Amino acid sequence: VRTAPLGALEVPGTPYSVRVLQEGYSHPEDEDGSFLADCSVTLIRGGPVTALVDTGGPWGCRRLLAQLEAAGTPPESVTHVLCTHGHSDHVGNLNLFPRAWVLVGFDLSRPEDDEGGRFVPVDLARGVPYAPHPGYVEVLPTPGHVRAHVSVAVKGTALGTVVAAGDLFEREGDQGVWGALSEDPPEQERSRRRVLEVADVVVPGHGAPFRVFRE
Repeated sequence: VRTAPLGALEVPGTPYSVRVLQEGYSHPEDEDGSFLADCSVTLIRGGPVTALVDTGGPWGCRRLLAQLEAAGTPPESVTHVLCTHGHSDHVGNLNLFPRAWVLVGFDLSRPEDDEGGRFVPVDLARGVPYAPHPGYVEVLPTPGHVRAHVSVAVKGTALGTVVAAGDLFEREGDQGVWGALSEDPPEQERSRRRVLEVADVVVPGHGAPFRVFRE
């Protein structure tokens, strides 16, 4: 497998296009091990599903609203918010989407008007994907960084299958980096291999999107 920078933040397609609203980053800041970070936020739209993959941290609320406005996608038009896992830099703005189905890791809920949310059973924990739009938009269980970690595959774009992978991949060329952040490195290595077998483009959690070439 060979990778290369995508060099763009949007991949067109029919019915779905994929647009990276925010390119994630992670910068070491201090000797105490702290670092400055926020995650990639990815918009999937064009078909009956309008999905946001991860929401960034709560410190970026105004920025996210501005990014959605610039994309012509108001929060109320988002049908699904698909958070790859529950870390604070990935789920910090869920409250902006009260009308959306919400997935955080392996847990799915749907809105019930003023009654709150209704938990909806899925089989992600048993390795079974969840498909908001079968054949086009599919949530894949990709454990390792944390046990309940998922990635979102969008099929049929102009470049093939785009996978918004959360922290399964820190960034392109992250060997020697991702393992230190992983709850289960061997499991994450297996998940990474599975994604690289199907992805033509990967949106990593804290870096620019990149192409995947299988030779």
